[in-house]
Amino acid sequence: MTTKHQGSCLCGEVSFEIQGEAIRFRHCHCKRCRKSTGTGHASNLLIKSEGITWIKGVDNQGAYTVPESKHFTRHFCTTCGSPLPSEIESMGAVLIPAGLLDTEPVMQPQSRIFQNSRASWSCYGDGLPCFDEYPD
Repeated sequence: MTTKHQGSCLCGEVSFEIQGEAIRFRHCHCKRCRKSTGTGHASNLLIKSEGITWIKGVDNQGAYTVPESKHFTRHFCTTCGSPLPSEIESMGAVLIPAGLLDTEPVMQPQSRIFQNSRASWSCYGDGLPCFDEYPD
């Protein structure tokens, strides 16, 4: 993804722009992603930290960190509850919920992770490589 993309939450109170090459694009079926999205999986792009610019709403963001998790923090709009991009400092990257983007990313999903946690009713069978954990 080398072009610029804008994204926002459902109510538009928080908006951002991303640019640069996406590191990866995955569907995650882990229980935490299913619970935090209310769907069968989370579809997330990963970009370098310097690739995001907040346009508005920085003060309208909340966060929840799962107590027993080292890395799972869900960022959200405090007005509408939409998920928001999350900084992953240890990786120097930002996780972007793909559904927030106003335009289609160039990169297509590359794989499904935590497939062993997939709900039986969740989508499947699209030919993407599947992994029970993070691939190497």
